[in-house]
Amino acid sequence: MPHNKILIVDDEKRQREILELILTSEGYRVSTAASGEIALKMVRAEHFDLVLTDLKMTGMSGLDLLKSLIQLDSAIIVVLMTAHGSIDSAKEAIRFGAFDYLEKPLDQERLLSVISQALERLNTLDDEIIGQSEQMERLKKLILKIAASDETVLIRGESGTGKELIARALHKNSSRAGRVFQAVNCAAINENLLESELFGHEKGSFTGAYTEKKGLFEVADKGTLFLDEIGELNVNLQAKLLRALQENEIQRVGATKPIKVDVRVVTATNRDLENMVKENRFREDLYYRLNVIPIQVPPLRSRRGDVLVLANFFLKRQAKGSQPVLKFSPEVSRFLQEYTWPGNVRQLESAIKRAVLLCEGDRIEVEDLPVEIRQTPERAAEFQFKLPPEGISFEEVERSLITQAMEQTDWNITRAARLLGLTFRTLQYRLEKFDLKRPQRETPRTED
Repeated sequence: MPHNKILIVDDEKRQREILELILTSEGYRVSTAASGEIALKMVRAEHFDLVLTDLKMTGMSGLDLLKSLIQLDSAIIVVLMTAHGSIDSAKEAIRFGAFDYLEKPLDQERLLSVISQALERLNTLDDEIIGQSEQMERLKKLILKIAASDETVLIRGESGTGKELIARALHKNSSRAGRVFQAVNCAAINENLLESELFGHEKGSFTGAYTEKKGLFEVADKGTLFLDEIGELNVNLQAKLLRALQENEIQRVGATKPIKVDVRVVTATNRDLENMVKENRFREDLYYRLNVIPIQVPPLRSRRGDVLVLANFFLKRQAKGSQPVLKFSPEVSRFLQEYTWPGNVRQLESAIKRAVLLCEGDRIEVEDLPVEIRQTPERAAEFQFKLPPEGISFEEVERSLITQAMEQTDWNITRAARLLGLTFRTLQYRLEKFDLKRPQRETPRTED
């Protein structure tokens, strides 16, 4: 049964009662408001998945309510009801961000179908974008709302927050879903080759161009092109990208004629593009062309309620089919929630993969977690360690951290185990494994 919350807004009491009865009988949680002004107060006070509002009402109109709701929460889903003579106004409302409109007198089957379509797509995102926090619920609604548009989207967020996942969700929920989704990391390709990668090249256009090649714009025709790390483009490529977006055409390297393309471009970055514009390292006109629809992906530390939801999702996926079924110990759950996750969701997934591999029983224990996660704020304040150089093996990293902890506690195993988040027996085993012993102090020489 549906569990989504719907707000009905209509200045006619009988209409509100009928709609409430219909939707409640379908399992929706329904609230009602007699005016747009009351509806706004209710939306400010609590979360609603969808607002169903009449277009013409005394006081605030449905169109004005829509505009106010979008300013309040750009991701909110709004469906309008309108009489036949106001269809042009309803179509205008869709341009302002309404999901759809229903013509009066309302057809119950059509009413339930439109609401179901809007909420079904939202609920489907729950399986693709994991998270139950208020920030993620707003993000899912925003994705649903803008997916159908062909406008460019700029996804902002720290590394590891899942920007490509957002781009794929936009594509999957758009009319282009049956076409190609093509992703490219602009920072991972040499800038001399990136132009050819994006726009293609003609045979003989440069040394090594033995055949002609389609660029990713051509490959993604009628589909979606995701340009990650867009801030890494050099100025020449920025100009060429701007032309592609403005003219819907590209020109291969070495070609004399342009090629028309129909591509929805989604970009992402963790760079400060505004500052790059001020420093003349990123074209201002391109920035505004890319930033038509901005999306900000929140870091994991700002939505701690999602940490265990994500952790259990990764645990279930990584340990699929394992017997016995793995679960987290209560202490592990606490450590996962207390950690700040500077690497965001990507770091969490990596930590769970490692824990599953190291786990020897039916529960993930603290010693199965990476050392940095075992460091609670109290331990971190007490235990100041130096990270070993990059490129060394995990065992060497572990040996280095254990050695430092032992040295800082004057080789007291109990204290060192507490600092590292290990049990006494586990640390004792590690010391034997690495053959770590307290260095013998030199005996002072005495003169004859």
